[in-house]
Amino acid sequence: MEIVKNLYQYRELLKTNVKKDIRGKYKGSFLGVLWSFLNPLLQVLVYYIVFPYLMRGAGMDNYIVYLVTGIVPWTFFSSAISAGTLSMKMNEGIIKKVYFPKEILVVSQVISGIINFFISCIIILLFCIVFGVGVSIHIIAIPLVVLVQSTLTLGILFILSSVNVYVQDLEYIVTFIINMLFYGTPILYSLSQFSNAGILLTLIKLNPMTTIMDSYRKCFLYHQWPDFLPLCLVMVLGVVVSVIGYWIFKKLEKGFAEKL
Repeated sequence: MEIVKNLYQYRELLKTNVKKDIRGKYKGSFLGVLWSFLNPLLQVLVYYIVFPYLMRGAGMDNYIVYLVTGIVPWTFFSSAISAGTLSMKMNEGIIKKVYFPKEILVVSQVISGIINFFISCIIILLFCIVFGVGVSIHIIAIPLVVLVQSTLTLGILFILSSVNVYVQDLEYIVTFIINMLFYGTPILYSLSQFSNAGILLTLIKLNPMTTIMDSYRKCFLYHQWPDFLPLCLVMVLGVVVSVIGYWIFKKLEKGFAEKL
């Protein structure tokens, strides 16, 4: 495939961009990379204090661990989508001056997101140990879940990053959709709380992020293997979206220098 050839040929540029994405995210801040830990922790704290009063989420066992195992993976997804959508515009200077496969800018955002996620997994493991959930062999399935999530994220970003060059308002629409999707994914609540919600429950179940979140929780919280059939279906969806997204990206790539 062309993308594999390009990534291998420009692998040094890819490594440089991944390092830049990781270091640049908190460049100039006093705590630096520690914000990778602090951001999800602060979110967990807020939702743990406030949300139980809104939907009685505290009624479930180990609710704080339930929150952590949802918020950390979601942060990986939302951060990659937000930064990846802007990846072409943020690299306007180099795109206009130097030829290189532009997909490297998108792939580097996903890879840096994966690295940050695995660093943040330390938080999940600490919460599992401190709050008595423990750790089991099932966590060896986590890389598989990350692969599925990353494939889907990459496909979405190929589309968003390229279209955003032509449609300037897209980044604001994406922010709105991410916020809406956050509440349409069982991160703060469980599906059982919507057992009588009819079509709303169906929509939440059809959300691919629901399957991904459930897979993370089975590995970390419930000490079970993920449901591989739904996970494989999401993987197929991710591959299809990636193929279509890459085709759209290459079609629109020709006008990047002119439009930026």
